[in-house]
Amino acid sequence: GRRVCAFFAESMLSCGGQVVLPAGYLRGVYAAVRAQGGICVADEVQVGFGRVGSHWWAFETQDVVPDIVTLGKPIGNGFPLAAVVVRAEVARSFDNGMGYFNTYGGNPVAAAVGQAVLRVVRDEGLLAKALSVGGALQAGFRAIGEAHAEIGDVRGMGLFVGAEIVKPVDFAERARAAGLRGDLAQAGAARAEAERLAGEGGSAD
Repeated sequence: GRRVCAFFAESMLSCGGQVVLPAGYLRGVYAAVRAQGGICVADEVQVGFGRVGSHWWAFETQDVVPDIVTLGKPIGNGFPLAAVVVRAEVARSFDNGMGYFNTYGGNPVAAAVGQAVLRVVRDEGLLAKALSVGGALQAGFRAIGEAHAEIGDVRGMGLFVGAEIVKPVDFAERARAAGLRGDLAQAGAARAEAERLAGEGGSAD
């Protein structure tokens, strides 16, 4: 009988393995959450600010608009800075007579740093650079993977890139291991049958 409060998710899963969500995934989830009265929160700390190359925000690749967006480290480019962006109706819900304050909120130095970073991203065309450099990086990983089986799946968008390092499959070794397991199972079955016969007074030979 309890309703959904909120759905929190990165627009692409970073620490979860650099996973690009299937097309339309967030659109479906957001619709289901909102139908239950919940709000949708996009974590763009690692995947935002043009990192994916094609868009400023990774949630745009899913054709959705969150109710709340959390922003962090990249906006300060090393300076400690974070931000939260909300829909107007969400912001109005805080106008309930209870005062809100934040010790570091509105710090003019932090604000200046954030604005400077955003200008650089815009003016130096960093989205286009993320797209081209990221594409070259993925192509390089895939080329290495053709020569080295230790490179597994390569995935991502722009400079949001993941490359799996895997243990190559040695099919000959796997076949030998399977044969050994079969021999051990056969030996175990023979031993069990011998013990059963011995228990019944028969010969165990």
